[in-house]
Amino acid sequence: MNLTTKQKQHLKGLAHNLKPVVMLGANGLTEGVLAEIDSALTHHELIKVKVAGADRELKNAIVDAIVRETQSAKVQVIGHVLVLFRHSAEMKIALPKTK
Repeated sequence: MNLTTKQKQHLKGLAHNLKPVVMLGANGLTEGVLAEIDSALTHHELIKVKVAGADRELKNAIVDAIVRETQSAKVQVIGHVLVLFRHSAEMKIALPKTK
């Protein structure tokens, strides 16, 4: 899923007040964590995930794996917090139209 800059800005505004729904711990990215992220995306469409770990390259690899496995769009990464978006069947969040 590709988002335009305008759509990302809109989603960043909506995500500002959200708290992280899923937090990755010492075990890293497991099947259970991926299932929880997938479930949260289906229910909420827009979520925050807190990724622990000091290594920037490892964190980027985990973020890429989450986006790939959940078929979601990466809206933003600030520090250890990742914002993800994926439309659900109900389409609760309306995105600005693309030109």
